[in-house]
Amino acid sequence: MERLHPADPSRIGGHRLLGRLGAGGMGVVYLGRTDDGALAAVKVIRAEYADEDDFRARFRREAAIAARVDSPWAVRVTGADPDAAEPWLATAFVPGPSLAEAVAAHGPLPLRAVRLLGKALAGALGVMHGQGLVHRDVKPANVLLGMDGPRLIDFGIARGGEHTALTSTDVVIGTPGFLSPEQARGLPAEPAGDVFSLGCLLAYAATGRLPFGTGAAEAVLYRTVHDEPEFGPEVLADPELAALLRRALAKHPGERPTAREVDGALTEDAPGPGTGWLPDPVVAVIAERAAALLALPGIEETVADAAAGGSEAGTAAAGGRGPTRRRLLALGAAGALAAAGGGAAAWLSLRGGTGAGSSGAAGGRRWLLGVHADLSGPYRAAGLAQERGVRLAVADFNSRARRPFTLGVVTADDGGAADRSAAAAAGLVGNRDVLAVVGPTANASVMPCLEPYGEAALPLLTVSALGTVFGVADRRSFFQNSARSLGQGSAVGLQLVRGQGARRLGLLCDRDGDSEGWQAVLLLSRTLGSADPAATAYARVVPRGAQALPQVVADMLAHGVDGFFYTGTPAGAAKTAGLLAEAGFRGPRAADYGTAGPEFLAQAGAAAEGWQFLTPYTGPEAPRAAQLAKAHRDAYGEAPGIWTVEAYDTAAQVIDRLAAAARDGARPTRAELLAALPVGTYQGLAKEYAYDAQRQVKGNIHFLHRVEGGRIRFVGPAVGESAG
Repeated sequence: MERLHPADPSRIGGHRLLGRLGAGGMGVVYLGRTDDGALAAVKVIRAEYADEDDFRARFRREAAIAARVDSPWAVRVTGADPDAAEPWLATAFVPGPSLAEAVAAHGPLPLRAVRLLGKALAGALGVMHGQGLVHRDVKPANVLLGMDGPRLIDFGIARGGEHTALTSTDVVIGTPGFLSPEQARGLPAEPAGDVFSLGCLLAYAATGRLPFGTGAAEAVLYRTVHDEPEFGPEVLADPELAALLRRALAKHPGERPTAREVDGALTEDAPGPGTGWLPDPVVAVIAERAAALLALPGIEETVADAAAGGSEAGTAAAGGRGPTRRRLLALGAAGALAAAGGGAAAWLSLRGGTGAGSSGAAGGRRWLLGVHADLSGPYRAAGLAQERGVRLAVADFNSRARRPFTLGVVTADDGGAADRSAAAAAGLVGNRDVLAVVGPTANASVMPCLEPYGEAALPLLTVSALGTVFGVADRRSFFQNSARSLGQGSAVGLQLVRGQGARRLGLLCDRDGDSEGWQAVLLLSRTLGSADPAATAYARVVPRGAQALPQVVADMLAHGVDGFFYTGTPAGAAKTAGLLAEAGFRGPRAADYGTAGPEFLAQAGAAAEGWQFLTPYTGPEAPRAAQLAKAHRDAYGEAPGIWTVEAYDTAAQVIDRLAAAARDGARPTRAELLAALPVGTYQGLAKEYAYDAQRQVKGNIHFLHRVEGGRIRFVGPAVGESAG
């Protein structure tokens, strides 16, 4: 939770505000407290959006819909004012992780927990559907796991079926991976669509995977409409649950059970009081969140308080008519934790054990940049290069005589493993002095950490995790500072066709590589005409695990290809290079930049000569990075690695925004920095940094590298692109 800003209100509709839970483009969500001690999440919409046509009608309807949902498994609406200058909606506060966060951090739930979860959510949906209401966005991020059971939240896009005037057809509303086939086609949402989404959610809870896979949104939607779901052995171990989920995921809405039928088919009792139905690591997180209420911040004076003479704030802070923090916690369904006192002891209390809490003394406030990286696993070289780039940027700033503040660096190592990413993020999020984080290193580490960073409004800027879609994760604080990996497809087309004259381009997708590779091939095949209208492509796919490269390469040569692009693995690229060399092929050859490196060079040998890579990173030996390279050698005794320049640029960009936001030396909040980062442009060593609406760097700048003399050498910006 962030501290209140000076311009924030002190009260909204009878709620004394304690801090900010989050901020987005349309408004702010505050943690509020009523005079009787109840906590609430108070969602406030900015005035400029409230003035849009029909907005208040939609907001009034949203509040009315949510208030009519009377279920123990749906978050309760406690108040609303659609007619306020800034409309607001308050719901009961649930101090627990979302299902998405719990699964990403601690893995799939046991099957019994999945069945209990399904029964509770089906019960909540049954109440909604009985009133003619449709949620339209049932997904793991909209399910909170609290001390007294799961809660379905966020009715922000829920619609009553009778209100068709405010609902557009042919518009996909919801989250790919959980949308029903009819929603994916842009058709109006019906109760059967919520049941489909619930089936996807339960499959995800049981396996940690989406039943229709991941990748580009369009690809996920296509598979949702046309393919059968994949449950995996986890779900298939429970034939009854598997059969129910297959019915829920039927393509035709009429073939699905109703929410009440799903409720009845899950014969377990609904989750009872407490958290005994959940695995221990998730219970520990819930306990820590609830115990944190004991340390709620004191009432902070804002501009609104000062204008009113501060009387209300002073009374509440002194304990006058406002409840104490411990009484507040007891009133908020966490009384057992008040006695236990602290996260570890609270967890023991929930489990029936005993223990003592711990506390730490607060030190002086520092200004820190975090580095979330693989520093010990398979991507260690890239992670270390990025850590060094950040440290060099910080050292450069700290060397300035008239700097407005001094920065430090703190690291978190996830070992390149998805199951360690959330814990690495938690350490950085929990350090209130960390104002922004550079990382993670690899795609696999992204999804598990996005929600905790997003909830904390802590900016997360990655330079090397360049996937297109990260499942159901919360991206509200996530920036991608290099071109997405699939974008190399269009760069390859420009380089090999427009730049080097290929007219019949061979595209070989080896599915032993990752999904970004085939997406790059798909993009290249679709954009080839923009490089040269006369150019054509001949594409082949080698199925995962197949030993068919010799036959496929021979077939491609027989079809007259005069240029070649391979995507897959370093070993596959090396074998392809050898096959082309044996055949005497001399046309331009390029490979997925993920295959570039020592493994390719060693296995391909002389056949690697002349191969090219279109990369989202500049070369460490690029002329514009010469001064940085010298500083790196002075500090570390060796030349910089791949991604050092981009990490340096990213840290320098954050520092630039921090300096601009630090008026009169005051330290900006994380949320203020998050709002400042996407504004304007920043000129770095590698390129100019500016963001599109998805916080992805604009321009898709790629750089050409070529194997010369047994080394991969930096050549310069790709054809048709410029670095800045």
